[in-house]
Amino acid sequence: MSALIPGLVSTFMLLASSDNHGRKLPMVLSSLGSLGTNTWLCVMSYFDLPLQLLIASTFIGALFGNYTTFWGACFAYIVDQQKEYKHRIIRIAILDFMLGVVTGLTGLSSGYFIQELGFVWSYFITAVVLIVNLTYILFFLNDPIKESSSQIVTMSCIESLKDLFYRTYMLFKNGSSKRQALLCLLIFTLVIYFFVIIGITPIFTLYELGPPLCWNEVYIGYGSALGSVSFLSSFLGIWLFSYCLKDIHIAYIGIFTTMVGMTLSAFTRTTLMMFLVRIPFIFTIMPLSILRSMLSKVVHSTEQGALFACIAFLETLAGVTSTSAYSGIYSATVAWYPGFIFLLSAGLLVLPAISLCCVKSIGWEEGSYTLLIHEEPSEHTSD
Repeated sequence: MSALIPGLVSTFMLLASSDNHGRKLPMVLSSLGSLGTNTWLCVMSYFDLPLQLLIASTFIGALFGNYTTFWGACFAYIVDQQKEYKHRIIRIAILDFMLGVVTGLTGLSSGYFIQELGFVWSYFITAVVLIVNLTYILFFLNDPIKESSSQIVTMSCIESLKDLFYRTYMLFKNGSSKRQALLCLLIFTLVIYFFVIIGITPIFTLYELGPPLCWNEVYIGYGSALGSVSFLSSFLGIWLFSYCLKDIHIAYIGIFTTMVGMTLSAFTRTTLMMFLVRIPFIFTIMPLSILRSMLSKVVHSTEQGALFACIAFLETLAGVTSTSAYSGIYSATVAWYPGFIFLLSAGLLVLPAISLCCVKSIGWEEGSYTLLIHEEPSEHTSD
């Protein structure tokens, strides 16, 4: 909680301002925040300082942004670099795939690092990696978006803050009613799907630990490893399906296969079935990459920062609320039916499926291309 509130504010402001200041700014600041937090954790571990100081460090670090800030800037940077839409989809899918690979590797290796090296050296190694990454961003990463010096001189802090909120407001105000409807529906679809996926992930571990499965730490590790495979299979799925299917159909495949996996998980009672039930989840990450690409197609190139600021803001909120909500629901229902939470998740996935149907009925294919190519940005945005 000490990191949530300042993280939401900084994420929104840094990403929204990146349309003027460039995508490197949120990358650099969020990296500096992480570097400072890890350095302080290293100092706390070495001197055995009180844990209450951890709250202060996370609060200060979140003022510089968090991982959603960095990730949102990366997505916006890719959109800036890739003008060809099909290439953009593949690049975003690669980014999601790398996230899964790194998350899986760090999850498997962090315990060994702590066991063999201790907390001090583990945090020190993390700080060194962040320094290397920060050096690359500062000196080797090119940023196509530059801000003129006149804007820096003439705009005060209050004017800049007003401009941030105005740009975000105009993101939803600009354009025809069709564009506004597409934007709202796609954001709703992405946030609801993200809410379900993030919320159900830790429940799998709780479900596997309890009866009748009663898995030990070895089986839990195998299950987590199989879950990480979905990042690779989703990337391969997008790469293959993009040659023969439309974007919205690829998203449908990911949503419906995940829905099937949720339903099957609710009735799983054996270890073999719990391993096999992971198969329908192979395309779980596909809708996230596709929906981000579709959203980037709806808005103008000068509005990508404001768009990903809204997405990162809502994903952060959805991540926190979903974890709390799913934990509470599972605690209340585990006694009479442990699999209820999976059936509930399958039911919730109907909402993004219906939302995508609305997107298709509005006219996604011709509408989005027309809006992106022919619609001029607002006068305020151009200025």
